[in-house]
Amino acid sequence: MKNVYILCEGQTEESFINEVIYPYFLNIGIYIRPIICATKRTIAKKHKGGVSDYNKIKTELKILCKQHKNEIVTTMFDYYAMPDNTPEIHHKDSDIYKQIEYIENKITEDINHSNCFFGLMLHEFEGLLFSSPQSFELITDINTTNIIQDIRDSFDSPEHINNSVETAPSKRLEKLIPNYSKIRNGTIISKEIGIDRLMEECKHFSDWIEKIKTFELQSR
Repeated sequence: MKNVYILCEGQTEESFINEVIYPYFLNIGIYIRPIICATKRTIAKKHKGGVSDYNKIKTELKILCKQHKNEIVTTMFDYYAMPDNTPEIHHKDSDIYKQIEYIENKITEDINHSNCFFGLMLHEFEGLLFSSPQSFELITDINTTNIIQDIRDSFDSPEHINNSVETAPSKRLEKLIPNYSKIRNGTIISKEIGIDRLMEECKHFSDWIEKIKTFELQSR
């Protein structure tokens, strides 16, 4: 069985990987292992979640790549939340998909391990949830669901929903739904949507999934 390690930002992504991505890949003989990025290491403990410095991500990735040099390593980090010192993070292109691919490639080059490729969520994990606004009926009323649908209809795709402090997908949901839980509600809704719909609606996410399927380790 092919093993793939996904270094991710926090518990929201970890839950999504375990509940949605893991079973999808298990059916085709690929075993997915999520690992939350450590923000600080001491002799006694490894602290996880909330990355504010790219070098911490780089350090964790290099450790992971060396520990599992014969297996594939990728990532699931929000583009919206990447630290300012991330390679080429401020690069702009009129095509958001070309922009994000360029940044991912530059980060992958910086990590410099043949078993690793960097993956970013556009613009953040919660954007995926706009793939099926009707699924929000599981946690909120029809009026709120209609507002979420209106937001989705205002953009080319869920991945185009913008990333300012006020209007990032997660910020929109937190304003619309009192007590919205990123981990619990995000997992419930993404499972209801299903990975096939997520891939249909979100091109960059779909490309990342397909790359996990087809990525081949380079011989040394």
